[in-house]
Amino acid sequence: MSVRTTAPAAPGPSRAELVADTALALLAERGMRGLTHRAVDEAAGLPQGSTSNLARTREALLGLAVRRLAEREARVLGLDEMPDPAHGLDGLAAALALAVHRSLTGHRELLVARYELALEATRRPDLRAFYDTTGAVFRDRLTALAAAFGSPEPARHARSLTAWADGLMFSCVAGSHSTRPPDLDEVRTGLRELLGGMLGG
Repeated sequence: MSVRTTAPAAPGPSRAELVADTALALLAERGMRGLTHRAVDEAAGLPQGSTSNLARTREALLGLAVRRLAEREARVLGLDEMPDPAHGLDGLAAALALAVHRSLTGHRELLVARYELALEATRRPDLRAFYDTTGAVFRDRLTALAAAFGSPEPARHARSLTAWADGLMFSCVAGSHSTRPPDLDEVRTGLRELLGGMLGG
């Protein structure tokens, strides 16, 4: 008699992740006014009160969304997977361009949710502090990356890279260039020009 064995199923998202992902989707679809505890329960197919059990207040729900946004964007951007300096500025430009282009073409919902949360944070000091703390992870990684590639002013250059990428993504998702996002080559060319001007390569 043989016993059939099967690989264990991959674990699904936790209840907190489901709530946070649903909150981000609602922010992208309906805006800040459409994000309520009841709306999250309904959209996620959860019993009424489930979201309130995880995040009692609106502030807590927004904090949950910001934390999950940072986790998902970290995977999309892949800053931990950037090339080492031996690949030169061409390699760095290619890797950064891929991350930016991936955000624009495959994760537009996350970008829209981020803009909603960023604007709300300007009106909520507690959310502002939380938003800035999670964002510092990206800033610090980009600063370290700039230093590794020989930047004499890594913090300032990281700010310039962030501003360039943020400006491009906002323009292509919510601004005047939303009908024609750039292709990968265009993003790579722009980043290579920026990096060359900053790092002299």
